[in-house]
Amino acid sequence: MQAIPLNTDSSPEAVIELLFKLKIKDVMTTDVVTASPETTMREIQLLMKQKRITGLPVVAATGLAGIVSMDDIVNAFDKGTIDEACEKHMTTNTIVLQENMPISFAVSYFNKYKFGRFPVLNTENKLTGIVTASDVIEALLVAMNKEVERLEQGTQDALKKAPNRVLEFKTEPFNFETAGQASTEIKKLLRSMGIHPAVARRIGIASYELEINQVVHSSGGIMRYYITSSKLVIEAVDFGPGIPDIEKALCEGFSTATDKVRAFGFGAGMGLPNTKRVSDDFSIQSEVGKGTTIQALFNLEAADETQ
Repeated sequence: MQAIPLNTDSSPEAVIELLFKLKIKDVMTTDVVTASPETTMREIQLLMKQKRITGLPVVAATGLAGIVSMDDIVNAFDKGTIDEACEKHMTTNTIVLQENMPISFAVSYFNKYKFGRFPVLNTENKLTGIVTASDVIEALLVAMNKEVERLEQGTQDALKKAPNRVLEFKTEPFNFETAGQASTEIKKLLRSMGIHPAVARRIGIASYELEINQVVHSSGGIMRYYITSSKLVIEAVDFGPGIPDIEKALCEGFSTATDKVRAFGFGAGMGLPNTKRVSDDFSIQSEVGKGTTIQALFNLEAADETQ
């Protein structure tokens, strides 16, 4: 499957801006061809051939039920089940995108899961579109041709070296429209300050993990960044539900993610362990029902990468 060779650590600033400015709804296909659970695999195969598509969402009265890919069609031919209803043979463990997510999420999903397409849902979990890697690449190329020069000029003036400051960003539960914004702004500021790229990368990892944790696991929160010429402290404060067992939460692979969280591709249990691993100092306090406060400290004067 097609991958998209971009990331928010090494891509040019103008491209990073576009990855967070453009939303999934800006690039997705809204005229989606769908099937019902009762549609046969043969009918879907003919429909896919007619429409020249390689995947088709299956929608029931309750919403998205699954997706049928070319692999599913080939398997149905091999097993002699091509005339059976697709509900028996479709892929039901679907990973979805939300239409208000920045397309940076789509880039990450295509590179991580190697799928050819992802269904797109709105905030009411209704299917509103489908997005392919080609959709994302085409939209990026068009947008970059129009905006790269303007964005590069504006970025240099907006982000100047300014130690001894505090930056603050708010997060909201499952608001993917702004998720990742704090991490992106901090990485741009660190580059403008001339911080070693390896140190900036560690800070970016910790910031993103903590920010996304607030979006998908809490009732919202605040990301604060205390910056001096020698150090940066990330303080992530959320408003619940709290962590019952901090020791377990710091173990790789341990997760209390809900089905909704896992449907969006999160919940691998690596957020807090990754943050602790890349930090020069790390502390966490949590109370069930009241929230969690995490602090991650980084030495900005480090000359090389030791993590």
